[in-house]
Amino acid sequence: MNKENTNKNLAWLGVLVVILVSSNLRSPITAVSPILDEIKNVFHLDNLEASLLTSIPLFVFATCSILVSKAAAKINIRAGLLISLIILIVGLYIRIYGNVATLFAGSLILGLGICIGNVLTPAYIKNIFPNKIGIMTGVFSVAMSLVAALASGLSINLGKWTGMEWKGSLGIWIIGGILALIVVSTELITGKKTAQTATSAIATTKFNIFKSKQAWSISIFMGLQSLVYYCLVALLPTVLVDFGMQKSETGWVLFVLQMAMLPVMLFSPILATKMKNQKSLIYLTGGLFLIGLLMLTILKSQLVYVSATLIGIAGGLAFSLSILFFSLRTKTMHGTIKISGKAQSIGYLVAACGPPIFGKLHDWDISWQYSFYFLIACVLIMTYFGKKASEPRFIEDH
Repeated sequence: MNKENTNKNLAWLGVLVVILVSSNLRSPITAVSPILDEIKNVFHLDNLEASLLTSIPLFVFATCSILVSKAAAKINIRAGLLISLIILIVGLYIRIYGNVATLFAGSLILGLGICIGNVLTPAYIKNIFPNKIGIMTGVFSVAMSLVAALASGLSINLGKWTGMEWKGSLGIWIIGGILALIVVSTELITGKKTAQTATSAIATTKFNIFKSKQAWSISIFMGLQSLVYYCLVALLPTVLVDFGMQKSETGWVLFVLQMAMLPVMLFSPILATKMKNQKSLIYLTGGLFLIGLLMLTILKSQLVYVSATLIGIAGGLAFSLSILFFSLRTKTMHGTIKISGKAQSIGYLVAACGPPIFGKLHDWDISWQYSFYFLIACVLIMTYFGKKASEPRFIEDH
C-alpha cells in the first residue's frame, strides 16, 4: 500500500513538473510586447533595438537547440530541467536589473534557459509517462500556451499591481520559475532511481539524426507550422486594419485564434496516440489552415472570427502533432532529445524567416494577396511533410 501511494505521489509530482516547467517556456517572452513602448521610453531604444528583446530568445532557440540536445545526452534528464530553470531565473533577474546591457544580457540568458526546457520536456514526458504520452503532451501544450496568453494580456496590469512598472511586469515571472524549481528539485530527490535508469538508457543508443528522413520531415513540418503561426500573430492585426477593421477590434481576433487552439491542444494528442498513422489528422490540419487562409484572402474582414477559429484549430493541431512526433517517432528518450533539438533549431530558424517575407510581399502587392499566397504555399508543403512525418517509422531506423 505504501509503495502504491508513493507511486501515485511521484506521478502527481511528474504532472506538476510538466505543468510548471511548460508554464515558464513562453510567458517570459510574451510578457514583453505589451510593455515594449514603456521599455523603449525608459532606455531610449529605437524600434530595432526594442524588437531584439523578443527576437533574441528565438534566435537562441534556433542556434542552440541542437547543441543542447547533444549536451543533454551526458546528464540526467531531471538535472537538465533543474539547470534550465536556474539559468532562466538568473536571466529573468538580470533582465530587470536596470540598464541596457543587463536588459539584453538577461534576454539572452533566459533564452538559453527556455531553450533547454524546450528540448528536454518532451523527453521527460516520454521517460516518466510512457503510457500517457498523448495526454501529457496535451497538458504540456495547453499549459505553455495558456500562461503565455495570460502573460501577454496581464503584463501591463501586473506592472501597476506590483508598483514596479515594467520591472514588475517582467520580474514577477521569477516566482513561476522558483515554483517550478522547487517541484523539479523535489522530484529529482524522490525519483532518483528512475532518473538513473533514464541516464543509462541515453548512453546506449547512438545514431546520426541528420541522416534520418523521418527526422527531416518532422523538422520541416514543425518549422512551417511555426512560420504560419508567427506570421499571423505578428502581422494579422496590421492586415485587418488595412482590410477596414477597427484597430481595437483586431486584438480580439487574435484572442479568438489563440483560444481556439487550447482545447485542440489538449485532446488531439490523446486521439493521435491511439492512431497508428496520423495522416488523417495531418490532412485535417492542412484543410482547416487552407480554408481559413482562403477566407481571409477572399472575404478579408468578413467572417473574420470564423477564419480565426479555423486557423486556431489548425494551429493547435499542428503544434501538438509536431511535439507529439518527438515521442511517437523515437524508440528511446535519447532519440526524443535528439529530434527535439534538431526540429526546434530548424523550426525556429524557418519561423523567423516568415514575418519578413510576409511583410516584404506586401511591399510588392498592397492588397496582401501575395502574402497570403505565400502562407498557402507553406501550408501545402507543410501538409506533404506532415504526411511523411505521420508514417509509423522511427527516426533511429533512418
